[in-house]
Amino acid sequence: MCGVVGIVSSEPVNQSLYNALTVMQHRGQDAAGIVTWSDEQGLKKRKGNGLVRDVFHSRHMTDMCGTLGIGHVRYPTAGGSKSSEAQPFYVNSPYGICLAHNGNLTNHDDLAELLIREDRRHLSTDSDSEVLLNVLAHELQIRVNGSPTAENVFDAVDALHKRCKGGYAVVALIVGFGIVAFRDPNGIRPLVLGEREKHGHKDYMVASESVALDVLQFSRLRDVRPGECIVIENNRLLHCHDFPDSKVHTPCIFEYVYFARPDSIIDELSVYKARLRMGEQLAGKIVRDFKDHDIDVVIPIPDTSRTSALQVAYHLGVKYREGFIKNRYIGRTFIMPGQEERKKSVRQKLNAIDLEFHNKNVLLLDDSIVRGTTSKQIIKLARDAGARKVYFASAAPPVRFPNVYGIDMPAASELIANGRTVEEIQEIIGADRLIYQDLNGLVRSVRHGNSSITEFDTSCFSGEYVTGDVTEEYLHELEERRNDAAKQKREAHYDKKPNVVAL
Repeated sequence: MCGVVGIVSSEPVNQSLYNALTVMQHRGQDAAGIVTWSDEQGLKKRKGNGLVRDVFHSRHMTDMCGTLGIGHVRYPTAGGSKSSEAQPFYVNSPYGICLAHNGNLTNHDDLAELLIREDRRHLSTDSDSEVLLNVLAHELQIRVNGSPTAENVFDAVDALHKRCKGGYAVVALIVGFGIVAFRDPNGIRPLVLGEREKHGHKDYMVASESVALDVLQFSRLRDVRPGECIVIENNRLLHCHDFPDSKVHTPCIFEYVYFARPDSIIDELSVYKARLRMGEQLAGKIVRDFKDHDIDVVIPIPDTSRTSALQVAYHLGVKYREGFIKNRYIGRTFIMPGQEERKKSVRQKLNAIDLEFHNKNVLLLDDSIVRGTTSKQIIKLARDAGARKVYFASAAPPVRFPNVYGIDMPAASELIANGRTVEEIQEIIGADRLIYQDLNGLVRSVRHGNSSITEFDTSCFSGEYVTGDVTEEYLHELEERRNDAAKQKREAHYDKKPNVVAL
């Protein structure tokens, strides 16, 4: 998962891009990058590994004085966490084009081969973002003679959609022209458009989440439609174009479960309200399946499960308590590259308040269970703190399949629910009882506020991939790339290289 932002303004955008990336830091903690453009100073860029605050210092911000720019926060979908493939990427033909991307191309390998063999374009990384950039550059090159127009860009992006498969939200900066933003034809990955009137001028912004617009006081106009291309020229003229072959809109449901901030609105759906309804649905299931429960207290696993846990406690008529204190300077554990690193991080990340557990039957609630490593250790923390019984609930259904559209779900063999029953998972993590949300209940929870969305990408729960091109062979290859052994091998490879930050 990554976060992208693009802004065209009448004023320098460096600080605005920085603030937007900081607000979206939860979407990627591996690397960050910003590129700006001005007629006077030209193209300015800064990117590197680390958090936003670590990559950008005052001297970098002062240098990036353009009135339009794009930014990116990253965690690697299939690579190691120490890779140096920070975005945005850049090519200089047919124009200077910078691109940042959130998502994953399911036909990356085939596209890369075609780009090299037939389009005669050079690729220097294994990143599908570089593939997207070169496809866009190639399609522009064969359509434009002279300066590009919005129509040229629309035609190029339409052609890109026909070549690229998977889930993607893209922002690109074309030197001397403006900013381009587009979303995959299924609308899997989120992208929102906003505007702000300042000093009699209209500024425009696109971002992965609406919270980035909020912090910069941009009004949220609407979500970018599936397959739609947005062009914002240097002079702040806005152009929009719908892809004629867009598919059924199927946004990623895991955004609402885990990734997005609760104060975001994605595809007209409030993440906060969706999580409230997840709690209501889960409470209903507990009442049906665990009628004579003896739960004394509901305790959330911070942070994303708090909203659902509040509703579960309310509808069960039991106490809600904060039983864990979180160290906010530890990253998200299921995207960490090695099992040992994940194990160590749980004790560093959470500490139990003993008095909330002592001699009580507690229901721990998490947003989801992926590998199960964290769940097992949290249950042990609860028992060590004196809990009499420890029940565990997930606001999402069992994660049984890998995500191929831009979320770094591990290899299928490393998913605790893959090929196991709920009872078997319960025994492995050490819970006295394990309760999962139903998939139908999750879908009802999320789509309640927008009846126009009839389907979601639920592939990590259902194994049904909405783009229709995901084969067993592809999943097998993905398994080989994403398992911990492969990641550790890549980490060792990157450790031998100097970690150079681009200036």
